[in-house]
Amino acid sequence: MNGKTILLAEDNKKVQGFNKRLLAGEGFAVQTAMTLADARGILKQQAIDAMILDIGMPDGNGLDFLRELRQTSRIPVLMLTGYGETSDVIKGFESGCDDYLRKPYTFEELLARIKRLLYRVELVPETVTRGRLTLKPAPMIALLDSEDILLTQKEFSLLMLFAQNENKTMSAAYIYEKVWGREMLGDDRALQQRISSLREKIEESGYIIATVRGEGYRFERKP
Repeated sequence: MNGKTILLAEDNKKVQGFNKRLLAGEGFAVQTAMTLADARGILKQQAIDAMILDIGMPDGNGLDFLRELRQTSRIPVLMLTGYGETSDVIKGFESGCDDYLRKPYTFEELLARIKRLLYRVELVPETVTRGRLTLKPAPMIALLDSEDILLTQKEFSLLMLFAQNENKTMSAAYIYEKVWGREMLGDDRALQQRISSLREKIEESGYIIATVRGEGYRFERKP
């Protein structure tokens, strides 16, 4: 993990200084931002491998910033915040974070979570090709031949999951947990809506998302 660059978006100077010092001691290059404006500037100027983001920033809400970021980037983001209710955690994952850690915390846990995020990124291929589809995880772009089919974040995550599990039947509950980051709790309407939209967008790709009655869904070549 040495040489990876971490962006700390944290307005508490004590917390920021503590984390910067310890992460640097583990071999990371560390950039710091006291505001979301600072974070935007850093992200435009240099390559960042992962970001640690607080929700309560002086110039805005970190979740709004994250939703904005997810329009163009899949950089792994760990929310590190004092907002610790279950509803807050759910909002974090729905906004696009990869992990969520409540304050107070131990540095050992923070370090373990960052290493895990970076390891997961290293396992993701630069492109995934299925028939006429080309998926590019880093910018979250799906191409049909050379044309962007304009997927939403959830649609792209669904398609990537299907493409990486071609010809495997996956239950609705499993798919929902993987894409939404939480249990489905019995209602799969959100999943059905996303799959219906996705089916239309990949209609000419040579692949279909088949419904397997009583079992779930399977991504396969058109018969």
